[in-house]
Amino acid sequence: MTNWITIANDHLTAAINPLGAELSSLKDAAGRELMTDADPKFWTGRAPLLFPVVGKPSGEVIRIDGKEYPMKQHGFARRLPFTLTDHSATQATFRLEASDETRTHYPYDFILDATFRLDAATLHTDIAITNPSANEMPASFGFHPAFAWPLPGGPERHRHRIVFARHEPDGVRPIAADGTILPGTARSPLDDRTLALTDDLFAHDALVWDDIRSKSVTYGADDDGPSLEIAFPDTPMLGIWTKPGARYICVEPWHGIADPHGYVGEFKDKPGIFMVPAGGVKHIAMSVTLRP
Repeated sequence: MTNWITIANDHLTAAINPLGAELSSLKDAAGRELMTDADPKFWTGRAPLLFPVVGKPSGEVIRIDGKEYPMKQHGFARRLPFTLTDHSATQATFRLEASDETRTHYPYDFILDATFRLDAATLHTDIAITNPSANEMPASFGFHPAFAWPLPGGPERHRHRIVFARHEPDGVRPIAADGTILPGTARSPLDDRTLALTDDLFAHDALVWDDIRSKSVTYGADDDGPSLEIAFPDTPMLGIWTKPGARYICVEPWHGIADPHGYVGEFKDKPGIFMVPAGGVKHIAMSVTLRP
């Protein structure tokens, strides 16, 4: 914890671990923690950045031009140290660049910048994925923040809800035992636009929407206590996850998804992949706003 980088204003204090450029603490003006307690009984993650894959690759490999490359669930960025390239009282930017190590898993040059910025009661996270090469680059990216459940200063855990900004008529994608995505859809767990949070929802892993219409959700307990508005203007997929009994809930905006079950095709052809043009940049943003 001693090397976490802190930014703060009158409303929020955020601390980022350069290992993975992982948002590791977000506190309100009273010093109350809005994120997971990272209890090792459940999960020690806090808010990993998922790159260059989201979810589980089938067989833990990806295929590029017919060659297989080993790739663990959610990619390698979360396990690698980022370099701090800019730091002020309210903003910090971290960078990960391609290396001999990353090319054994993903044979592309890339620059991944993560900027964390406070503006009043909002924490903005701005991602820039740069492709410096002369050829286009397939990739995916996801956020994975784990927020306190229950939120401090609010009522009991069972009263917490996630409310979607728009109606979501589609169901969620079923997940296989190996973490890949099964065909078809399961019935939506929403009541109108509201997901009432219970441990039972996550008995079989995450809830995954692969074509989300909403660009934000609000997490909190009815109209009692604080809430968080989580906005994700650039990501077409969403996961919500916890381990039953844990004191966190993950709200995960994704531009990417686990492999279809049994997938053996090219990485660039799987669902959720975007292409970064030669010399181009892909921007993906998320914001978290504390509502009193």
